[in-house]
Amino acid sequence: MAKKAWLERNKKRQNTVERYKAKRTELKAARDYDGISKLPRNASPVRLVNRCNITGRRHGYLRKFGVSRITFREMALNGMIPGVTKASW
Repeated sequence: MAKKAWLERNKKRQNTVERYKAKRTELKAARDYDGISKLPRNASPVRLVNRCNITGRRHGYLRKFGVSRITFREMALNGMIPGVTKASW
Protein backbone atom coordinates (compact mmCIF):
# COMPACT_ATOMS: atom_id res chain seq x y z
CA MET A 1 0.00 0.00 0.00
CA ALA A 2 1.34 3.41 -0.97
CA LYS A 3 1.74 6.09 1.66
CA LYS A 4 -1.34 8.22 2.12
CA ALA A 5 0.68 11.38 1.52
CA TRP A 6 1.57 10.22 -2.00
CA LEU A 7 -2.04 9.42 -2.79
CA GLU A 8 -3.19 12.80 -1.45
CA ARG A 9 -0.47 14.60 -3.38
CA ASN A 10 -1.63 12.97 -6.61
CA LYS A 11 -5.26 13.93 -5.87
CA LYS A 12 -4.17 17.51 -5.24
CA ARG A 13 -2.33 17.55 -8.57
CA GLN A 14 -5.41 16.15 -10.32
CA ASN A 15 -7.52 18.99 -8.91
CA THR A 16 -4.95 21.57 -10.01
CA VAL A 17 -4.84 20.13 -13.53
CA GLU A 18 -8.64 20.32 -13.77
CA ARG A 19 -8.69 23.89 -12.45
CA TYR A 20 -6.17 25.20 -15.02
CA LYS A 21 -7.19 23.00 -17.96
CA ALA A 22 -9.16 25.67 -19.83
CA LYS A 23 -6.53 28.34 -19.26
CA ARG A 24 -3.72 26.05 -20.45
CA THR A 25 -5.56 25.18 -23.69
CA GLU A 26 -6.29 28.87 -24.27
CA LEU A 27 -2.64 29.85 -23.77
CA LYS A 28 -1.45 26.97 -25.96
CA ALA A 29 -3.78 28.04 -28.77
CA ALA A 30 -2.37 31.58 -28.53
CA ARG A 31 1.17 30.13 -28.41
CA ASP A 32 1.84 32.12 -25.24
CA TYR A 33 4.50 29.87 -23.75
CA ASP A 34 5.62 32.58 -21.35
CA GLY A 35 2.10 32.64 -19.90
CA ILE A 36 2.09 28.85 -19.60
CA SER A 37 5.38 28.95 -17.70
CA LYS A 38 3.81 31.31 -15.14
CA LEU A 39 1.13 28.76 -14.26
CA PRO A 40 1.81 26.42 -11.32
CA ARG A 41 3.97 23.40 -12.10
CA ASN A 42 1.30 20.99 -10.95
CA ALA A 43 -1.12 22.44 -13.52
CA SER A 44 0.64 20.33 -16.16
CA PRO A 45 -1.05 16.96 -16.78
CA VAL A 46 2.37 15.38 -17.34
CA ARG A 47 3.00 15.54 -13.59
CA LEU A 48 0.13 13.16 -12.81
CA VAL A 49 1.05 9.58 -11.92
CA ASN A 50 -0.96 6.49 -12.86
CA ARG A 51 -1.66 4.63 -9.64
CA CYS A 52 -3.41 1.36 -8.79
CA ASN A 53 -6.98 2.04 -7.67
CA ILE A 54 -6.72 -0.53 -4.89
CA THR A 55 -3.18 -0.36 -3.50
CA GLY A 56 -1.87 2.95 -4.85
CA ARG A 57 1.19 1.29 -6.42
CA ARG A 58 2.64 3.29 -9.31
CA HIS A 59 4.92 0.75 -10.98
CA GLY A 60 3.50 -2.10 -13.04
CA TYR A 61 0.26 -0.22 -13.69
CA LEU A 62 -2.09 -1.79 -16.25
CA ARG A 63 -4.02 1.01 -17.88
CA LYS A 64 -6.81 -1.15 -19.28
CA PHE A 65 -7.79 -2.42 -15.84
CA GLY A 66 -6.66 0.48 -13.64
CA VAL A 67 -4.71 -1.74 -11.24
CA SER A 68 -1.12 -2.87 -10.73
CA ARG A 69 0.18 -6.17 -12.08
CA ILE A 70 0.18 -7.75 -8.63
CA THR A 71 -3.41 -6.76 -7.87
CA PHE A 72 -4.45 -7.81 -11.38
CA ARG A 73 -2.99 -11.29 -10.86
CA GLU A 74 -4.70 -11.74 -7.50
CA MET A 75 -8.04 -10.57 -8.88
CA ALA A 76 -7.74 -12.73 -12.01
CA LEU A 77 -6.93 -15.86 -10.02
CA ASN A 78 -9.90 -15.21 -7.73
CA GLY A 79 -12.19 -14.79 -10.75
CA MET A 80 -12.97 -11.15 -9.99
CA ILE A 81 -12.15 -9.95 -13.52
CA PRO A 82 -14.60 -11.35 -16.07
CA GLY A 83 -13.17 -12.80 -19.26
CA VAL A 84 -9.63 -13.20 -17.90
CA THR A 85 -8.32 -16.74 -17.62
CA LYS A 86 -4.92 -18.16 -16.84
CA ALA A 87 -3.00 -19.05 -19.98
CA SER A 88 -2.07 -22.68 -20.52
CA TRP A 89 -0.67 -24.36 -23.61
